[in-house]
Amino acid sequence: MPGGSSEVASEEEHAAAPRMSRRHQAGAHSARGLLLTVMGELILPGDGMAWTSAVLAAFARMGIAEKATRQALMRTSQAGWLRSERDGRRARWVLTPAARTMLTEGAERIYSFGQPRDWDHRWVVVSARIPESDRQARHVVRTRLTWAGFGALSAGLWISPHTKRAAEAERVLREAGVGDDASIFIAERAGLGDARSMVAAAWDLPAVEAEYESFSAQFRGQAPPDVLARHIELVHAWRRFPAIDPALPRELLPAGWTGERAALLFAERHRLWLGEATRQWERLNARQ
Repeated sequence: MPGGSSEVASEEEHAAAPRMSRRHQAGAHSARGLLLTVMGELILPGDGMAWTSAVLAAFARMGIAEKATRQALMRTSQAGWLRSERDGRRARWVLTPAARTMLTEGAERIYSFGQPRDWDHRWVVVSARIPESDRQARHVVRTRLTWAGFGALSAGLWISPHTKRAAEAERVLREAGVGDDASIFIAERAGLGDARSMVAAAWDLPAVEAEYESFSAQFRGQAPPDVLARHIELVHAWRRFPAIDPALPRELLPAGWTGERAALLFAERHRLWLGEATRQWERLNARQ
C-alpha cells in the first residue's frame, strides 16, 4: 500500500539520519567540538564548503595540531555531517543537508539565548516512578531532562517553567521505557513557601553563575590580535550555556543575575568581531 511504504521510508530516513552527541552539541572543548562551531558560524553562512587547508590554518591559530584537526574532519564526515570532495590535488568538505538543518536550528538557539521572555506563571511538572534497580533508565531520564532544562525537586519529580517542553519530557520518558509509570502536568503554583526557594532546591544556580562569571572574565577587555581565532572561541564558549542554564524567567532569578550581563557581552563581542572574522575566514577559504 502507498501509505504503508511511505511510513516505512519515513522511519528508515529517521533511523539513518545522523545524530550528534549531547557532549558535542553543548560545545565540547575538543577539535571536533570546535569544528562544529566553525561549521555553524563560518561555513554555513558562506557557501557551505571549506577547503582542508582553510580549516587547518584556522585551527592552527587556536593551537590545535594538524593531526587532531584532520581526525575531527574525518570523524565528523563519518558521522554524516560533512561530505568530502576532490578538486585535483586539493580536498574540500561540504555540509550535508542534515548538517545544514542541525546547524541552522543550533544557531537560532545560541543567538537567541539569554534574551528575556514573557512567562505565564505555568509549570511543567513531571512525576516518574523508576525502580532503584533500573539504573540505566534513571540515568537516561536524569541526564536528558537536565539537558532539557528541567530541575529536580525530589527523586522522580521534575519541573520547568517552559510549558512547550512537555512534549520533550514525554519523549524522554517513553524512550527510557518508563512512560507507563509517569505523569506530566501543566500547572500553576499556589502558595505554601517561596518560589525562589523552590527554584534554589531544583537548580544549582550559583554553579551556573560561576560559569557566566568565567565567560565574562575571559572575553571582556581589549580587541584581540587574532580576531578570527578569538571569535571562534567566543561562540564556542557561549554554545555551552543553553545546556547548563535552565533559562528561568527573570522573576525567578537571583538579584543581579550574571547571565544577563554575560549575554550582553556575548552580543556585543559577536557584533564587533563577526565582520572581520568572516573576512579572515574567506581569505583562508578562497578558491585558488
